[in-house]
Amino acid sequence: MGMGVSPRGAYRRWMAEIVNLNKARKARAQAEKAEQAAANRAKHGRTKAEKQNDARAEDRRRAMLDGAKREE
Repeated sequence: MGMGVSPRGAYRRWMAEIVNLNKARKARAQAEKAEQAAANRAKHGRTKAEKQNDARAEDRRRAMLDGAKREE
């Protein structure tokens, strides 16, 4: 016990942090739900005009590829 260190202080220094497993599980589930929600917003959260614009661009791309096809 020399050098002014109390046994309690040394014990506290080496104790592990207590983790509530229920809270950790729920926090992980909430983070996964938030990630899925963000993906759904990116996938489905477009306006009708944006969808129509993408469809026209896809049609133009297909027409250009079909026009460049060679007959064999």
